[in-house]
Amino acid sequence: MALTTSGNVSDPIVIRRVLTTATTWAVVGLSTNANRTAFGVAQWLHDSLGHRVIPVHPRAVEVRGEPGYPTLTQIPNGTVVAVVDCFVNSLRVGQVVDEAIANKDRLGIETIWLQLGVIDEDGARRAMRAGLDVVMNACPMIEFDTLGLRNSRH
Repeated sequence: MALTTSGNVSDPIVIRRVLTTATTWAVVGLSTNANRTAFGVAQWLHDSLGHRVIPVHPRAVEVRGEPGYPTLTQIPNGTVVAVVDCFVNSLRVGQVVDEAIANKDRLGIETIWLQLGVIDEDGARRAMRAGLDVVMNACPMIEFDTLGLRNSRH
């Protein structure tokens, strides 16, 4: 998988797979604030695509009945998290990427998704070297429509 130097979206095959395979997403930056983009996207991932959404936020708040954790490291053993979705400032997302790499085998992490406007080329390279797929500077809702998934059976 090749990343562009402009921080554009990575492989459409990866995007299609993670959006259409019912799985668990850890949404880093998800809180109970319904006015935040993370809340709306997490709700859409759950309600429209059937993904389980685990909130990861320093306050570790429960969101929509799902217990929250302050960090990926504190998600309990036995929980499988296929996608780590990052709603974090680009300057801080590298820490989240490194934590995902450190917990990759324990949690079954396969993909790091850096939301629209979140770009960290070095972090993306580290994740790919660790065997993770990376989607960067992309919104799952937009990508879902761009790939024509809304009108197809997945």
